[in-house]
Amino acid sequence: MSIPPFHWWRTVFYLIPAISLYTLVLGTLSIGSSFFTRSGHFAHQCARWWSRLILRTTGVEVDARGLERIDPARSCIIVSNHQSIYDIPVIFWTLPVQLRIIAKASLGRFPVLGWHLRRTGHVLVQREHPGAAVFERVSRLLSERSSLLVFPEGTRSVDGRLGRFRGGIFRLAIQSGLPVVPIAVEGSRHVMRKGRLMTCPGRVLLAVGDAIDTTTLKPDDAKALAAHAREQIDAMLAGAMSRTGRLAS
Repeated sequence: MSIPPFHWWRTVFYLIPAISLYTLVLGTLSIGSSFFTRSGHFAHQCARWWSRLILRTTGVEVDARGLERIDPARSCIIVSNHQSIYDIPVIFWTLPVQLRIIAKASLGRFPVLGWHLRRTGHVLVQREHPGAAVFERVSRLLSERSSLLVFPEGTRSVDGRLGRFRGGIFRLAIQSGLPVVPIAVEGSRHVMRKGRLMTCPGRVLLAVGDAIDTTTLKPDDAKALAAHAREQIDAMLAGAMSRTGRLAS
């Protein structure tokens, strides 16, 4: 499908300057709040409004289903498929919980964004040795009533097909006793495809699956837990595509 040149010009001369402004203003507020409190709750509200402004400016509408399956008062590990950079604002704006993400340690060096991540409770890890830092942070999440957002595929899908899930985060969920909540995001790759700068307006569906209890599981069950979560997400994606009429391309 050909993309009108208008969207490229719109991205470069309107969206990038606007999103840069949102990032600077709300990032400054977020980082400033960290000097008074390290809970990250105010910073999360800044992140939610940053997300909302990006979605509104880009022309992205979100159809959310199953939000009642998430308990805002209880920490959990939210696992999602990954189609686009836009998954982050879609999820942050839509889900009614305090969210923290796992990100590469190298992101912490980025001006504004990296400072926000470092100072407001997100988990920055070295890929070579992620375990101890992540487990320590998850333990703190329990006391803060925050939840952890993870993309277990590890990278964005180019064609919308669901990739293999890495098992580490599911082992962590079992060790911490936190429930795993699968969510599916469909349509975001049509807003901004992997490897492209250009963005287009669109409609994105976010569906929340049933929480999976981990309190009776053992570490050796991590692979089965990952498969269970993946099956839920795959089924929700199939349902979303049948409703929208979109097929993986």
